[in-house]
Amino acid sequence: MPDEVGLDRASPVPLWRQLLDDLRSRLSSGEFGAGFPSEATLTSSYGVSRQTVREALRRLVDDGLIDRGRGRGTFLRNAAVVQLMGPLYSLYRSAEEQGFVQESVVRHLEVRSDERAATMLDLDPGAELVYLERVRMVDGWPVVVDCSWMPEAVAGALLQADFHRTALYRELEERCGVRLDAGWERVEPVMPDAIQRRLLGLRTGVPVYGIERLARQGDRPIEWRHGVVRADRFVFVSRWGSGRVDAVFEPPGGAAAPA
Repeated sequence: MPDEVGLDRASPVPLWRQLLDDLRSRLSSGEFGAGFPSEATLTSSYGVSRQTVREALRRLVDDGLIDRGRGRGTFLRNAAVVQLMGPLYSLYRSAEEQGFVQESVVRHLEVRSDERAATMLDLDPGAELVYLERVRMVDGWPVVVDCSWMPEAVAGALLQADFHRTALYRELEERCGVRLDAGWERVEPVMPDAIQRRLLGLRTGVPVYGIERLARQGDRPIEWRHGVVRADRFVFVSRWGSGRVDAVFEPPGGAAAPA
């Protein structure tokens, strides 16, 4: 029978794995904002051995979610937002679900023409586009500089939205009737330019994640996004199950190909 905290001793899944999954879930919900429990506390509350707890904690350290040190105990790593990779995700939802307050400073929300953005969206070079540029704040810290381009014919209603405390994809669905369901994203280390560095409050020489995304509704490109993310306040985590996982690389503007 499962015990009080949900570990099933009759399950073929090892106890350390069950404990790991439960701790990941609690971390994602923001339960440990006041501090991560000690090894002894976890051993007692879950009713498992110290070795079981240590194995689960070792995996959390490997995921970049916690830090451990002799004489220092266990603590959350930089109070970072944990972002699961795979399906299309929302920073707003991820941050809010983990107990952070997410706000945006909107730098630009207007109609523009941009040849590169139009090309990414399979439009004529002079097509009118909705351009949204935001500095994403998490608990008052600037974390992301986000730039999104969308066809004005599809996303024109977004010009009336207040993006201070809302998600782009929510507004796209509610105001424009567009639900994004496919696309690709690339994440790589880059050096921010002077403006990005100032907006994120970074010193010269500090790298960030560069993110580029093309999101679609079916086969139609709807959003081309590019921006930078503070590497010290954002953690990307990829999970998979026991079934087959095929890695696919999709170059900008090209067809998907096995990686």
